[in-house]
Amino acid sequence: MHSIRAIISGGGTGGHIFPAIAIANALKKINPENEILFVGAKGRMEMEKVPAAGYRIEGLWISGFQRKLTLDNLSFPFKLISSLYKAARIIKTFKPNVAVGVGGYASGPLLQQAASKNIPCLIQEQNSYPGITNKILASKVQRICVAYDGMDKYFDATKIVKYGNPVRDEMLAIAGKRNDALAFFKLNTSHKVILVVGGSLGARTINQSIEANLKNFADTQTQVIWQTGKAYYQTAVAAAKNFSNVVVVDFITRMDLAFAVADIIVSRAGASTLSELAIIGKPAILIPSPNVAEDHQTKNAQALVKHNAAILVTDTACNSQLWPAINNVLQDDLLAEQLSKNISAMALHNAAHHIAIEVIALAQKQKVQ
Repeated sequence: MHSIRAIISGGGTGGHIFPAIAIANALKKINPENEILFVGAKGRMEMEKVPAAGYRIEGLWISGFQRKLTLDNLSFPFKLISSLYKAARIIKTFKPNVAVGVGGYASGPLLQQAASKNIPCLIQEQNSYPGITNKILASKVQRICVAYDGMDKYFDATKIVKYGNPVRDEMLAIAGKRNDALAFFKLNTSHKVILVVGGSLGARTINQSIEANLKNFADTQTQVIWQTGKAYYQTAVAAAKNFSNVVVVDFITRMDLAFAVADIIVSRAGASTLSELAIIGKPAILIPSPNVAEDHQTKNAQALVKHNAAILVTDTACNSQLWPAINNVLQDDLLAEQLSKNISAMALHNAAHHIAIEVIALAQKQKVQ
């Protein structure tokens, strides 16, 4: 198979960046000679995470347009013109055979310019409700890779392929690791384990709810791995100092071990997270973040809940409803088994590989034209 030159653009959050890196890794696995350039937004986390993964990245001066009147909006037209100009220069220099957008600010100008130069384009939409950038780009691309059913409400059905969200394989290799995980987190072998994750920055509502229920966890002999994020870490350490059943961490370095040892997972409902939870197949209680565009985390969670594949607790009801939801699953093995079975049935495996094949097919088509 001949090598290709691909630009992968987008970012802003881990939910965009890590799927992008997974696609790049899959392209390299298929053919190490494939050349990949990332394009992100200056000052956003992709400018750090992508080089750390071993890839080159160019930054555009671009940010989102705020729905409310702000001073930042005054600079938006200048940022857009600057980004379109720089995107055109990047394309002229790199000469890609294909452009891939994963959502986020930078993918707009890059794919707009690529499409105008007849370079085939593909977008990957992680969520059950598409972001504004992908909605705008949809008419200009040849292929739209999605993770949920019903996306023909937003996109041309003839362009859609459903492969799921690319995930970080190393995080999901959990088979046979329970004993190692118990030792790593210094947990008791005979008591159930709740894994609480609020994302790398933490989640205030989830943290406050866990703190309020530390005695309930102790009374039921339930162990907790509590990932707090940096901002809440010292507060959580102080709150949990008399509870030997609680392990407090600001960031989990070995998510594979955390997933391996967890009996129940409490989490936000980002698209990539839900894809990971489906693949590992553990009972999940989801608290969608209210601070995301178009409330898309709630829509993501509802896509699972309607198949009895997860339990949804709203952010506003978290303080009163999170512990009853956790305890319900703790005390009902049949419910836990059903949730696990149903979420596993929704898993889509090898998404990054399938998307990489689509990227290569578009690139090869462009090369023979």
